[in-house]
Amino acid sequence: MMNATAMDRQAVYEDYERARRTFHQPLDSASKADLARSTRGTEWTNGQLLWHMLFGYMVVRALLGLVRVLGRLPRGAGKAFARLLNAGTVPFDWVNYAGPRGAVKVYGPRRMGAAFDRVLDSLQRRLATESDADLARGMHYPVRWDPFFKDFMTLADIYRYPTQHFDFHHRQLTLNSGDVRRGEG
Repeated sequence: MMNATAMDRQAVYEDYERARRTFHQPLDSASKADLARSTRGTEWTNGQLLWHMLFGYMVVRALLGLVRVLGRLPRGAGKAFARLLNAGTVPFDWVNYAGPRGAVKVYGPRRMGAAFDRVLDSLQRRLATESDADLARGMHYPVRWDPFFKDFMTLADIYRYPTQHFDFHHRQLTLNSGDVRRGEG
């Protein structure tokens, strides 16, 4: 399944740079109490949610490899793989939930910021080398794992995915206001 329109790489680079600035702002200015505050609509603290937002970019590197392999196989193989991953949603959800709780004990704000920069730099370098044909190649995804996963996504979609994920979760941070609405955090 080939995407007829070329990807606007510059727009993706600009989104990554906006996310970088947005991510660093709270890391540079938030207090320990700010980072420990509950978020809106999640069970995580601000610090844990920031790590989860970083992880959204980290996971893309693995997804790029999967697209390179599964995007070359017959569509049935990719659909079967997506069904298998959808069947594993419960363990994925547990790891996705528990991971940030442990990660913030290892990754403080400085390490998170450095990791975010390394991941974005890596994604930008890789995107610069992708051919249009590669960007149009895709595979099926486990739609139960993330609301931004579609049944079939191209490599271009995967490069856009982490910023969609980032922007969604950024709205759940409570760093600019001391209150979390009752029942949401």
